[in-house]
Formats: sequence, C-alpha cells, structure tokens
Amino acid sequence: MTEPKELATVASGADARAGLKAVLALRRLAEALENLQVDNARRQGWSWQEIADALEVSKQAVHKKHSGRPVTPGPPG
Repeated sequence: MTEPKELATVASGADARAGLKAVLALRRLAEALENLQVDNARRQGWSWQEIADALEVSKQAVHKKHSGRPVTPGPPG
C-alpha cells in the first residue's frame, strides 16, 4: 500500500487498523513533500513569510519547523 490514491481509499474505509496505518503513511508522505517544497522555495529565494503564507501557517511556525534542517540539494541543472 504505497500509492496515494490507494492510501486515501483505505484511510476512508471501515477497517480501522488498515485505515490508521494508511493515515500514518499519508502523514509521512505529506511531511516529506512539505520538506521538499520548503527546500525548493528556500533555494529559489522565498522568505519564511512567503512560505508561511503558502502553507497557511504563521511565519514563526514554519521557521521553527524548517529552519534547523539543512536544505537538501536540488537536481543538477
């Protein structure tokens, strides 16, 4: 169970055990995607405020969550 569409189907189903495992997998996927896109935005020169606005959170929240992580290198280009 790795495809987002499959995870969403299982997460909304009646099997609580499978549903909760799918919720966890989706949460991990969302975290990984957020990290990736915050890194992309920072490499492109976005301010913490611009990122916060896009994520609909406070500047303080996004800065606290992401400022301690090293920005991963982008694809060669």
